[in-house]
Amino acid sequence: MSAANQIIFIFERDYFLQDEGGTTVQRDDHPPQPGNYYILTNGSIDVNNEPWLVRTISLQSGTRVAAFRVAVRERDQRCVITGESAVNARGSWAGFEAAHIFSLAYEGHWNQHNCDVWITIPSARGGSINSVQNGMLLRADIHALFDGYDVSINPDDNYKIICFNTGRKGIAERHLDQQFLDDPRRPVDQLLRCHFRQAVLANMRGAGEPVFECDFRLGQT
Repeated sequence: MSAANQIIFIFERDYFLQDEGGTTVQRDDHPPQPGNYYILTNGSIDVNNEPWLVRTISLQSGTRVAAFRVAVRERDQRCVITGESAVNARGSWAGFEAAHIFSLAYEGHWNQHNCDVWITIPSARGGSINSVQNGMLLRADIHALFDGYDVSINPDDNYKIICFNTGRKGIAERHLDQQFLDDPRRPVDQLLRCHFRQAVLANMRGAGEPVFECDFRLGQT
């Protein structure tokens, strides 16, 4: 995963990979086979020490608004990762949840870094973080994996679904469907890219460090 390499490591110059036999590994859509690989470059390599935003298991707060949930449901009608339709949609939405891509727990970070500049469809209530462009309808179990950084989406690799643990629900290496991508109300790439970056930092650099923390004051993810 060249995109992940470029998040974990900071390269002074371009780089390439070689396997144990000295063969250069071509960059493509396929993950490398298990084994030992060597990163070769004419410049320096530093490990990125950027902290990631630990997802917070929280209770609902006033910042979570019904308008966000309604907008995401009306747009998607299905889990956008698995493609499973929400049976009896507009009546019972049991098992499907409107997920924030950028966590509500870090609304202060959102405001501090002016993330609202990415939003072109304002929310009816609750500020720009509650825009439909910061949400996706997900099956409840997929929502938990997404919040835990076990599953993410790489918008720079044809919207490929990346699973950081083996065999997650048969969704690994799939891509978001074109119908979803063609919707002008879909999530903005910058937010998907932000989540993917956090997932790479949490899983590939953060072994042994917490991915979740419990905090019942800041708002639900």
